[in-house]
Amino acid sequence: MVRIEAVNEQTLIVYFGDKIDEAIAADVNHAIFQIRQALGALITDIIPSYNSILVSFDLAQTDRFDIIKRIKFALSTQANTETDNSDNVLVEIPVYYGEDVALDLTDVCTKTGLDADAVIKLHSEREYRVYAIGFSPGFAYLGSLNDAIIMPRKSTPRLKVPTGSVGLADSQTAIYPSSTPGGWQIIGRTPLDMLDWDSETLARVNVGNRVKFCPIDKETYIKLGGVFDEL
Repeated sequence: MVRIEAVNEQTLIVYFGDKIDEAIAADVNHAIFQIRQALGALITDIIPSYNSILVSFDLAQTDRFDIIKRIKFALSTQANTETDNSDNVLVEIPVYYGEDVALDLTDVCTKTGLDADAVIKLHSEREYRVYAIGFSPGFAYLGSLNDAIIMPRKSTPRLKVPTGSVGLADSQTAIYPSSTPGGWQIIGRTPLDMLDWDSETLARVNVGNRVKFCPIDKETYIKLGGVFDEL
């Protein structure tokens, strides 16, 4: 059941559930399109998360009570079932899992009892949904991992995680689009630039998209523009 709560005078949160779930994520993704289509210029910003949407609106054109009524109507109507088809977009990301960039792969193997090949296979064999974009521009939270490679965050975060690093944390995986501090367990790196400055979201992937990691060797990584840490 949808629940709407006020954050402040011009911002609301629309809740669709209380857990990370494929069906709820699909509802969130569809609702983004419905709200944008129905409310148009009344909406100044809309930010999706795992099970909710943060909606900001133009206080000069409407108020909290009116916008809640409009959102409820937009979500309840079945007159237009068209979507933006982002659920059908599959983005393939090449990843080099070599030990010179997989900073925590040895620790992951130790904690899971798996060898490196098994970890890489489990990480790259499935498609992940983009549940949310946040933390830093273009940082996409992807889920869910195979249970065998679910990992806690590092007890002591790194002060600088290299750009393109692919990490694990809890039941999720992600790519660092820029060099930032972080506590995810790093198992590889992509040569791709995950920031798209021509995109409205600045990200190569968007909420609702599917992501597939494709293992590549060191030579291919270099050919695609991959770099290594300076010693």
